[in-house]
Amino acid sequence: MQKYQYFNYLLNLLYSMAKLFMVVLFLMSVARVLLFSAYANFSSYEQSELLDAFWLGFRLDASVLAYLFALPILIAFIFWILNLQSIKTAIYALVKFYFIVAFTALVVFYFSDYAYFSFFGEHSTLMIFGVFDDDTSALIKTAFANYNVALVVFILILLLGLFYFMVFTLLKPVEFFQSGSFKTRIGVFGQFLLFLSLIITTALVGRGSFGLFPLSHHTPDPTPDNFLNNISKNPVFAITNSYTIYKKNKNGHYDLIKMVGYKGKMKEAFRIHIQKEDIDEGNLLANIKYKTPKNEIIQNKMPNVVVVMVESFGMPLLDYESESFDIMGRMKKHFDEDILFRRFISASNGTISSLEPVILNITGRPKSTPFSQGQYSNTSFYQASAKVYRDAGYETSFVYGGDLSWRNIGNFMPKQGFDHVEGNKVIAKALHKDKEKISHDWGVFDQYLYSYIEQKLKNAKKPQFVYVLTTNNHPPYKIPSDYKSKPLVISKKLKEHIKGDMELAKKRFRDYGYAVDMGGKFLDDIKSSNLADNTVVVFTADNNTVEGIMRYDNYYTQTKTIPFYIYLPKYLKPTCDIDTDIPSSHKDIFPTLYNLTLSDATYTAIGTNLLDKTKLHCGFNNEGILMAKDGGFKVGKAKTLAQKECEKYYKATLAVTEYLIKSQKR
Repeated sequence: MQKYQYFNYLLNLLYSMAKLFMVVLFLMSVARVLLFSAYANFSSYEQSELLDAFWLGFRLDASVLAYLFALPILIAFIFWILNLQSIKTAIYALVKFYFIVAFTALVVFYFSDYAYFSFFGEHSTLMIFGVFDDDTSALIKTAFANYNVALVVFILILLLGLFYFMVFTLLKPVEFFQSGSFKTRIGVFGQFLLFLSLIITTALVGRGSFGLFPLSHHTPDPTPDNFLNNISKNPVFAITNSYTIYKKNKNGHYDLIKMVGYKGKMKEAFRIHIQKEDIDEGNLLANIKYKTPKNEIIQNKMPNVVVVMVESFGMPLLDYESESFDIMGRMKKHFDEDILFRRFISASNGTISSLEPVILNITGRPKSTPFSQGQYSNTSFYQASAKVYRDAGYETSFVYGGDLSWRNIGNFMPKQGFDHVEGNKVIAKALHKDKEKISHDWGVFDQYLYSYIEQKLKNAKKPQFVYVLTTNNHPPYKIPSDYKSKPLVISKKLKEHIKGDMELAKKRFRDYGYAVDMGGKFLDDIKSSNLADNTVVVFTADNNTVEGIMRYDNYYTQTKTIPFYIYLPKYLKPTCDIDTDIPSSHKDIFPTLYNLTLSDATYTAIGTNLLDKTKLHCGFNNEGILMAKDGGFKVGKAKTLAQKECEKYYKATLAVTEYLIKSQKR
């Protein structure tokens, strides 16, 4: 009799855990519905698409819980098989303690992921671990400025309290299976089969799929809609998978060539990348070495070259520019007058992961960590963009509006061909300003950064190449108190395309408008001075993070678009027509600039000269979003011939990029 009672005791525990499983699974589904309600455009989805997305989400949630519940099920099995009746009451205490820890982690994962989603419009990626590599104190200040932290903490405590209440309420030895209404008398073999069945069922639910790969490792897109595909994802898997990638990068186990299918086939990759069958097989890197045409005019009058990367300067918001929503300010006339490539996308969704590809003349690598903070932090890359200008006789500078400790750029950039690497302290000192009074949490306000660049150009004794990284248009979205914002009345059409907190969106737009207006003022100052005749100015952005609060009519075509603007003095303007609608990305900036500003200069680069009509032009973002001549698309989802051609080109280009990088590994 005793053995039946002991089994029933354990069966009661398993029954209690089953109830807990169902309640938590329900709460996870509620969380997904709340996320959907906060960001969805309800008129845009088919019922079948919604069902597919939420069904996949339900399966992923169940899979997460199966992993969480596997250990207590195994503990119950071990207690049964070892017949630990003398300490049977300990199992409840042990299981309760386990679930308290597990559910605390679950709630923290959900909160972290949803905060990430509110900013980037997607579940956690590798960038979430940038919090440990970024300016952590500034990030904390940003959180306090942009979110009601007290309310968030209160909700967090409330949810933890709810989970703890459920654990202590549901996990009690009620002895349901020993009650008068329900008694079980199963033999030892039957008991074993029950445990075995439960373990197998848990494993299958955890796997989530009968296919070749577990659902957590290969999660399909259930619909054609990117937002619904994101909604279906589970925060726990998003964070844990990102952490696996993060650790793999940090440990030097990153093999991009293998990832894109070119292991042992590098000659083929180079042929596709340079679009030629006849290549130098003995020295593959010689195939991506180029030379600009000889130009006596440029030799006699070398122009200053200033490249400005504006924080989060995405293009889609400019579609709503009007007198009542003057988001462009003084930049508008310059965009109208000069060269502006409009189908241009960022190399990445992060600042450092877009900055480095431009600086290093490569394309953004998927699922990778920054060069400046990893195994390549001390590598001086020979193809670095600034080295080409320095070799041509330029004085080179990297100027950042923030602190040079950010992402270790103070140590990394001097190795990449910059004679001077200058941050907020140098800027404040040169302008005779108190740094604290002209700064926000991430650096000096953009107007002071531009003032310093102007001063630098006017005082120069030799041609200048200056790469500038701004810090405004970044959370917590602070602008100078004396700056009067342009009219920013949100139209009905724009309102329909905004998701999330409208007040936060307005705050972002004000900072965006300030940052863009200051860029326009800088161009006004350049063009109205003697610098107009001998200075090339380029504006681009690191990413389009405003996408996190925007709904797009054509997601893949719009989501990553940023400007590539070029002002050229008259003597440098090309005589040929320029196709500003060709698809392109960060990799193409310097190959284009070299051919516009340098004479007889040799360079190594992954990108193409956008004025060269004989080349295949495509835009690459390391999240697998590509731009072809007929629009944007996701890798693996190419439909047209042009898209398939770009996808093939993208994979080969990634392999060539990694080959170039690894050739310099120490």
